[in-house]
Amino acid sequence: MNINFKNKKVLIRVDFNVPLDSDYNIKDDTRMRAALPTIKKVIDNGGKAILMSHLGRPQKKLKEDGSIDVEKFTTKHLVNHLAQLTSAAVKFSSDCIGESAQQMADNLNEGEILLLENTRFYKEEKKGDKAFAKQLSELGEVYINDAFGTAHRAHASTTTVAQFYEKENKCFGYLMEKELENASRVLNNPQRPLTAIVGGAKVSDKILLLEKLIDLADNILIGGGMAYTFAKAQGGRIGKSLLEEDRLETALEILKTAKAKNTNIYLPEDSVIADAFAADANTNISASNAIEGNWMGLDIGPKAISKFSDVLDHSKTILWNGPMGVFEMEAFATGTKSIAQAVAAATQKGAFSLIGGGDSVAAINQCGLADQVSYVSTGGGAMLEFLEGKELPGVKAMRS
Repeated sequence: MNINFKNKKVLIRVDFNVPLDSDYNIKDDTRMRAALPTIKKVIDNGGKAILMSHLGRPQKKLKEDGSIDVEKFTTKHLVNHLAQLTSAAVKFSSDCIGESAQQMADNLNEGEILLLENTRFYKEEKKGDKAFAKQLSELGEVYINDAFGTAHRAHASTTTVAQFYEKENKCFGYLMEKELENASRVLNNPQRPLTAIVGGAKVSDKILLLEKLIDLADNILIGGGMAYTFAKAQGGRIGKSLLEEDRLETALEILKTAKAKNTNIYLPEDSVIADAFAADANTNISASNAIEGNWMGLDIGPKAISKFSDVLDHSKTILWNGPMGVFEMEAFATGTKSIAQAVAAATQKGAFSLIGGGDSVAAINQCGLADQVSYVSTGGGAMLEFLEGKELPGVKAMRS
C-alpha cells in the first residue's frame, strides 16, 4: 500500500458480511476489525475512504412480492459500529452506484468514510457485470481490495472493477496481503514436518484439498463425519455414522496415493458414539471401525485425541481446516477443543499454525485460543480454494 492517498477518493472493497441478530445488532465484528488497518491507513493519510461490501444474500431471500428485503440486508446497520471502531465521521449512501452515491463520494472531506449500500442489492454484482463495475469504479480514483473472504468470487466489486484502474492506482489492503502471505508460507515454504488437520462432514467437500495435501504434507489427520467414509471403505462397521456411499472408492484412492507418496494419513482409532443426533443422546466410546447398530460417531475418541495431539506436538507447520466432530453440541466438542489446545501448544513451542475455514475459526475462537496460534484466516471458502491451488479471481484481477 505505497500509494499516496492524500486528498484522494479511495474505493475499498471490504468484507463486512457480519452476522446480525433479529434486532440488527452485530453478533461478531471480526471481519470489520480485520479491515481497520487498511481503512485507518487511508483516512490517517488524508484520503477519503469509500467502502463497499455485500451483506448476506438478499437476492435469494426476497420478500413475498418479489422485492428485496432492504431492512434485513441494508449495510446501514453497520454505520454506528463502524464510526465507533474508526473514530471517524461515517456517512451512508442508500445506493452503491448512481447520482446520489457519486455526489456523496465527491463531497467527502479528507479523513471521512462513506459506506455504500449492499452491493448485492444488484443482480449485476454476482454476475461480475462490466457496466455495473464501471459505475462503482467512478466513485474512487484508487481501488483497494481488502476482501479476502470473497476473493474466490468473480463478482463486480471484487474482480471486474479492478480492470478500470491502472496498476499504480490499485493495490491489496493489509488484510489481503496478510492472508496471501500466510497461506503462501504453508504452500511454498513450510518448515517440516507439516501436519494438516482436515475435518468436516464430507469427503466430497475436501477431495481437492486432500489431493493437494498428499503432495505437500508429511502428516494428514482426518476427523469429522468424513472419517467414517474412510472407515467403511476399509471394511469397517460404522453403524448409522455419516457415510458418502459414492465416495468409498475415492477414499481408498486417497489412502493408496498417500502411501505411495510416503504421506502419513491418520484416521481416528476411536470415536464418541451416540444413539441419536441430539445434544442429550446416550453416548459411549467405540473403535471407529466397529460401531454397531443404530449408533453413530459424532466426535473423535480419547485414543484418537492422544495420537493426533502427539503428531501435532512434533510438527513445525500446522494447517487446520474443519472440526473433529459436532462441536456445536457440548457432548461432542471434546475432540475439536483438544485439537485446538494441541495446535496452540505446538505453536507456543515454535510451530507455525494457520487456521483456515469457518468452523475451525469458530472453534479456535470459542476455545479462546485465537491469540495463541500464528494466523486465523477470515476467508473460509477463499482460503480453501487458495490451498487447493486455485487462482482466486479477486487476486488475479489485481495482478493483471
